[in-house]
Amino acid sequence: MSNHSVRIITTEDGSHSLYHEGLQETYHSFHGAYRESIHVFMLYGLDSWLARNPRKYPIRVFEVGFGTGLNAWLTLVWAEQNQIPVLYHTIEPFPLEKEIYSQLNYIEHDHGIWHFHKYFEALHQFPWNEGGPVSEYFNMKKDKTTLEEAQLYPSDVVFFDAFAPSKQPELWKKEVLEKVTDSMKPGAVFTTYCAMGQLKRDLKELGLEVETLPGPPGKKEMTRAWTTSDQ
Repeated sequence: MSNHSVRIITTEDGSHSLYHEGLQETYHSFHGAYRESIHVFMLYGLDSWLARNPRKYPIRVFEVGFGTGLNAWLTLVWAEQNQIPVLYHTIEPFPLEKEIYSQLNYIEHDHGIWHFHKYFEALHQFPWNEGGPVSEYFNMKKDKTTLEEAQLYPSDVVFFDAFAPSKQPELWKKEVLEKVTDSMKPGAVFTTYCAMGQLKRDLKELGLEVETLPGPPGKKEMTRAWTTSDQ
């Protein structure tokens, strides 16, 4: 995938997303990229895990699809605001070039966290296939690889933010999901914007406790699933 096949669009909440010409798919919900990330991954991912595990640090997050860097940046802001250490592992086979990510407007979208703006570019400029600190409470490893080829580490929170099953069905196959769920620690949470019935059936068959939750603006439902706790 070339960045020439990607163009910036503005979603309904005013935040940018990208449109992939080849897949004819957006990177986020057209109803609001920023609101979608907050709802699916911060509220029903990080906040929900923390409510169940108030003192288990650091939190280990695995993200499928670094993409625009929005989820990673919001997680960094979350870690700094809560003063909770996060170890963030993300994969992306087709990183964006600076001419694209430097135009994204996330740092201007929410003035309440504007002072974290310098970290957005830092996340994109962070070396691939290496790990280390980006800020006081946020360490990251970015791997330039596919999910099928990636080496996974034990995770507490999974952001499954791949393109839709209709566009990238290979990433939603049960055997691929099993690779991810096998890496999840006891009591870990898997969260995604997708509410497809087959996904929920597969996650249940893989032993997870599956919930159908209200979706972000413009989407009726989403999926969250938990591994069995050892407590």
